[in-house]
Amino acid sequence: MRTAIVILSLLAGAVCQADTTVIHAGTLLATPGSEPRSRQTIIIDGNRISDVRDGFADPSSLPGEVTAIDLSDKFVLPGLMDMHTHLTGELSPNTRNEALYVTTSMETLRGAHYALKTLRAGFTTVRNVGAKSEAIYALRDAIRDGYVPGPRIFAAGSTLAATGGHGDVDGYKAELLALWTPRTICDGPHDCRRAVRHAVKFGADWIKITATGGVLSDTATGLNQQMTDDELVEIMQTAHSLGVKVAAHAHGTDGINAALRAGVDSIEHGTFLDRESIRLMKQTGAYLVPTLSPGFKVAATMEGNPFFTDNIKAKVIDASEAAARNFGIAYKAGVNIAFGTDSAVTPHGENADEFAMMVNAGMREMDAIFSATVAAAALLEQSNILGTIEAGKLADIIAVDGNPLEDITVLENVAVVIKDGRIVN
Repeated sequence: MRTAIVILSLLAGAVCQADTTVIHAGTLLATPGSEPRSRQTIIIDGNRISDVRDGFADPSSLPGEVTAIDLSDKFVLPGLMDMHTHLTGELSPNTRNEALYVTTSMETLRGAHYALKTLRAGFTTVRNVGAKSEAIYALRDAIRDGYVPGPRIFAAGSTLAATGGHGDVDGYKAELLALWTPRTICDGPHDCRRAVRHAVKFGADWIKITATGGVLSDTATGLNQQMTDDELVEIMQTAHSLGVKVAAHAHGTDGINAALRAGVDSIEHGTFLDRESIRLMKQTGAYLVPTLSPGFKVAATMEGNPFFTDNIKAKVIDASEAAARNFGIAYKAGVNIAFGTDSAVTPHGENADEFAMMVNAGMREMDAIFSATVAAAALLEQSNILGTIEAGKLADIIAVDGNPLEDITVLENVAVVIKDGRIVN
């Protein structure tokens, strides 16, 4: 249940939220990783935080039209960030058949629905790592321009993958496979260079690659390395030369380590990482985006769902058993970790369930929140505007009932969401 907040306009007859907003925060975790403070005032001008003060400042002392938001009984923290989403779809028993009937336009509209669910769950920024380019770029731009509500999106469009690998289309008759193969499927370093340039030309903020097999591909090709070393090196060099970072879907140990040696910026899943993986991540500064949610949620939904073929079921069981264990090992070793859920494989709007999974796997509550704020902003290279509640940052703020440093599950029920200085709920 969402908690009501008290909003007071200090000018009679005001209809819209004023240019200046004053928030009274009962407890404020302004910078995850540092201790929270009680009785704090946040002042917002437009979409930016202009000041954070001790005590509850009197809104009437500020010039002009002011909106006051009373969160004096709430725990307030920066807007959360999910670094692994797929906003334009959601797994269901009809997923494979829907490819025949659902248009790209409808995928975009569904994406707007899922984006709003994600925003209302407290996630004000996401990285979307894999979707039809036309759909996700339209959604990203529509949210940016204020046409529809949703989290700020950093988007990779179609995934770069090897022919027949995870990320390529599979499971349909040959005529459809030929028709639906994305332009970002590539073989050999020169072709992968072309695919990177193609993705950036059409609007990619990030490049997403599938270095290894994937759980949800309807093939028996396993979870090990699928893109070759020379392909991986060429992708990294080309993307980085264009100022674009690379995220690597990687389950198997060999593919994880090959991507890290090539210079990847983040490892998605990292299911079967080993000591060498940890050494390479610490050496290069690459981030692990663990996405524990599918491992906990998908296995319980497979029976009776025609999407889950025998090939897929075998891989789900194999990956689920290793994911949480190896995440805990990486965390204890001091690897950079950024929060990610793989939402779409699991329902949108349930992103915050991931926090409890991380904590149950051995992560401290503060570090889990850090991974979804400060660390995520650093991965995006947006630390100058995102990740903390400080003067000059964008006013992305959430509030919850209870203390997530004592019970991380309170983040599953966000009472208040403010994005760009505007109240969402």
